[in-house]
Order: sequence, then C-alpha cells, then structure tokens
Amino acid sequence: MEASPTLFLITFALMLGASRGDFDLLQDVCVADLYSGVKVNGFPCKHPSTIGPNDFFFCGLANPGIPNNTVGSVVTLAHVEKIPGLNTLGVAMSRIDYAPGGVNPPHIHPRASEILFVLEGELEVGFLTTANVLMSKVIKKGEVFVFPKGLVHFQKNIGTTPAAVITAFNSQFPGTQSIAATLFAASPAVPCDVLSKAFQISDKEVQIIKSKLTPKKQA
Repeated sequence: MEASPTLFLITFALMLGASRGDFDLLQDVCVADLYSGVKVNGFPCKHPSTIGPNDFFFCGLANPGIPNNTVGSVVTLAHVEKIPGLNTLGVAMSRIDYAPGGVNPPHIHPRASEILFVLEGELEVGFLTTANVLMSKVIKKGEVFVFPKGLVHFQKNIGTTPAAVITAFNSQFPGTQSIAATLFAASPAVPCDVLSKAFQISDKEVQIIKSKLTPKKQA
C-alpha cells in the first residue's frame, strides 16, 4: 500500500528532529587537545594516557576580578579552553565582577542559554526578545535570572558597592558577541554608511564611536 504524503512528512520531521540532537558520549571523557592541528566541531581528544585531574580543574573563579576598564566590569571565563575536560560535556561557567555603576554591555551568546546567580550586590539585568520587548528585573544576593540563547542581554550594578555573579551555560564554548564592539570595532571594518544608516547618525559620529571602541595599537 502506498504511504500517504502526510505520514511521510511526519516521519521525515521526526527523523530530522532526532538528527539535530546531541549524541550520547561514546567514551567516559574526551579531554580537549587544544593544540591539535585537526579541526572538528569542538576539539579532538587527547590520548587517555596523557590526561590527569588538572584537565578537569580550574581555580580562576575563586577570586574577584578587577574591573578597571571603561565599562566597569570584568568577566572570568571557565570554558573548554580553560578546562579541557569540558570537551563534549556541554557546560561552562563564568564569574563577572562589577564596580559600582559597572555594566556588562549588551551582548549575545550564540551557542548557549545562560543562568546567572548573584554572589554579592544588586543588579539590574535584562534581555530583549526578537519582538524588541525588554524583560528586565532588579536582582540581589542569592537570586537567579535566565538569559535565553542568542538574545541580546546585559547587567548593571545599581548598588554603591562592588557586585559579583556566577553564570552557567549549556555549552562548553558559548561564545560572546558584544553588540557595540562587533559592529564598530570589526576587522575588516563594517562600512560607515551601513552603520550611519542603521543607527541614523552621521559618518563623523560613526568614526568617533569607532575610535573609542577600536583597541589602540601598541607603539
């Protein structure tokens, strides 16, 4: 009997959905060989005889970072490049420290959702939906906020004392694109006329913003 088009489409959709899921691990661990010349979607595995406890350890989140930059925040990452044992496990973390009034500027993580836990201080946090709706809330010590995958989000320390958070991601390497730096400090540069039309500002204003965001070359 000939299969109906509807049944075929349902079966195809189920197969397609299954093929998009992550596969289960085929071994206990796959510690990342960060220096391999082989390029794969992730990192190739080190030989099991060469791995040890330190491949699964990182102490960098224990101490506060020093936010002595123009935005008043500093991010300490704990992803696969810092913890090779995270390779294939689909998780990562970070610590963010904020000076009073400090901001973690609008940015996205293209490969992960994020959950944020406040260690100290009081923060205004928020994300923007694709309908340009702002979901924002003031959170304090012990509270949690979630940023969905790929959506623009930010945090600001609204207190008078330093603040700190721990974040977790459902990716070993979530990636970060800061909106301002991505657009105004790209190399090669985004054309000025594109930026001036997008932001409804003059070419001169574009150049001023670029000059503030582009890293200064060392003499």
